[in-house]
Amino acid sequence: MSDRSEFDTIIIGSGAGGLAAAICLSRAGQQVLVLEQHDVPGGWCHSFYLNGHRFTPGVHYIGLVGEGGSTSNLYEGLGIGNELAFFRMNPTAYEHCHIGDERVDLPANFDDLIATLSERFPKEKKGIAKYLKTVKQVCDELMLIPKMNGFWDNITIPWRTRHLGKYGLFSLKTVIDWHIKDPVLKNVLNIQCGDHGLPPAKSSFPLHCAVMSHYFDGGYYPMGGGGAIVKAMTNAIKRHGGEVRTSQFVKRILLDTSDGKRAIGVELASGERILSKRVISNADPAKTYLDMVGKEHLSPKLVERLQKTTYSCTSLMLFLTVDMDVRAAGLDSGNIWIMPDMDLDDFYVEMMDADIGSGQEFNGMFVSCTTLKDPSSFDGVHHCIEAITFIDHAAFDRFKDEVEQRTPAYLQFKEKLMQKIINRLEKVVPGISAHIVHKELGTPLTNEHYINATIGCVYGTEKTFKQTGPFAYRAKSEIKDLYLCGASIISHGVAGAAYSGVNTAAAILNCRQEDLIKKDHGQRVKIYEAESDADYPEELRKKIEVRKRRAASVVRQ
Repeated sequence: MSDRSEFDTIIIGSGAGGLAAAICLSRAGQQVLVLEQHDVPGGWCHSFYLNGHRFTPGVHYIGLVGEGGSTSNLYEGLGIGNELAFFRMNPTAYEHCHIGDERVDLPANFDDLIATLSERFPKEKKGIAKYLKTVKQVCDELMLIPKMNGFWDNITIPWRTRHLGKYGLFSLKTVIDWHIKDPVLKNVLNIQCGDHGLPPAKSSFPLHCAVMSHYFDGGYYPMGGGGAIVKAMTNAIKRHGGEVRTSQFVKRILLDTSDGKRAIGVELASGERILSKRVISNADPAKTYLDMVGKEHLSPKLVERLQKTTYSCTSLMLFLTVDMDVRAAGLDSGNIWIMPDMDLDDFYVEMMDADIGSGQEFNGMFVSCTTLKDPSSFDGVHHCIEAITFIDHAAFDRFKDEVEQRTPAYLQFKEKLMQKIINRLEKVVPGISAHIVHKELGTPLTNEHYINATIGCVYGTEKTFKQTGPFAYRAKSEIKDLYLCGASIISHGVAGAAYSGVNTAAAILNCRQEDLIKKDHGQRVKIYEAESDADYPEELRKKIEVRKRRAASVVRQ
C-alpha cells in the first residue's frame, strides 16, 4: 500500500451530513471523496421510483425554509439555494392531529398557533401561551450557544440562557404537565414526538423544543422530493472538484498505529484501499467504531459507551400509488398524525410491542401525500402516499439472517402488515383500497440494507437526555484524523444532519460554523404555495401541464 494520500478527506456515507461536509471542504480547496454503499447518493434523503412514481423515505417536511430561516440560510450559504425550490404546505394546517375522534389542526405562525389552540381549548388559554413561549425561549437559547464567542459572550451565558438552565434537565412530560392539564391538548402539543421517536417521559425537553420550534413557521416540501436536495448538493461537490462514488461499501477504516492511532483511509468490500489525510464517517457510532474501526482499536471508555448507546425506533413505511382524487376525499398538503385517545407514553409502549402481526390495523400512523405537497409531481391521475408507523426492530429478528432472496414467510408477513396499514388508512381516506395501483413496504431490514443503519433506526442514536446536547457523540473522535457527522452528532433530521456536516467541516478547517455558510446574496431558495398555483411562474406551470398531458396520453392508450 502506497504512502501517498490520494485525497485530503474521504467521507463515508452520502447522507445530508456527509454531503454538507463535502461541500464545505471541497470549497475550501480540499480533494474530497464521498463513498456511498447504495447505488444512489443521499442516505435517508434519496428518492426512488416505483413504476415511474417518486418516493422519498426520509424527507416528509422541513422547517425554517422561509426567507431568513436557518434552513434557507444553510442552503444559500452552501451555494445551492438557486437550485432548490420548496412548496409551503397548508399554512392553516400543516399538521392534522387525529386523536381518537378529535381533530385538531396546527397552523403555521407562532401567534396563530397560540390563538387556534386557545380557541379550541379555552380553559387552557393561559397555559398554552406560557408553555409555547417557554418552548420558543428554550430553543432560541439553544441556538444562541454555538454563536457565543469571546469574553463578554461567555460572561453573559448564564443570563442569556436562563430558560434553558431552568428547564434543560427535565423531560418533556414533566414540563408540559406543569403547564397543561387537558389530555387531548397534551397529545396535540406532543404529536411531534414522532419527529424524534420518543414518548414524552423519555424525551429531553430542550430537544423537543428544538423540534417544535423548527416548525413554528410551518412545513415545507422540496420540489423534486429529497432527491432534489441531494442532486443540488452533489452538483456543488463536483463543481468544487470533489467526487461522489456510489456502490462503494466501506469494509473498514484504515489506521496507522506506528505512533498512536490515526485514520489514513479506507478499505472497500472489493479489497481496494484508498488513502487520505483524514476520514469522516456519516454512519452512526456503532457502524463507525465497532464495524469499521474495530473494538480492538478503541479505548475501554469508548467501548463501554458504545455498549450502553441505544438507537432510535425503527419503522414500517408503506409506499402507495393510487388513482383517486384524494383531495376530494379530504387530504391536502398537510401531514396527518393518527393516534388513539390515550396517554402518549402508554401508546408508545403499545407501538413497541414486538407482536405486530396481531390485530387488524395499526392504531398510530403518519400519513403524507407527496403529490399534494409537490404539485409538480402530480400527473393528474396518480397520487403518491407514504404511511408510516414506528415499531420495535425485534419484530423482524427472525428474518435478519436472510440474505438476498427473501423467504415466503417474510413476504407473507410484509403482506399482512401492509394490509394492517391500509385498513387504518381506509378510515382516513375512505375507499382508498379499491384505488391502489401499486404498493410496497419498507421494513427495518429495508432500512438496514439501503441506509446501513443500526437495527434499521430512523433517527440515529435514541434522543434521550443522556445522548443529546453535550452528551451526544462529538464530531472529533478519539482517533486522530477520524471525524463523525450525521443524525447522531449535533442534531437529526434533514437540516440538523446537514448542520452537523458543516460543524464537522469547521472542526477540520479550524473555523466557526457560520464562517462556512455566510450569507450569499446571489443565492435564493424559491418558495411556492402547495395549496395555490396563483403565483407559479410560467415555467413551473408548463412543467405541471406537460406531466399531466403525458399521463393522460398513456391512460388513453
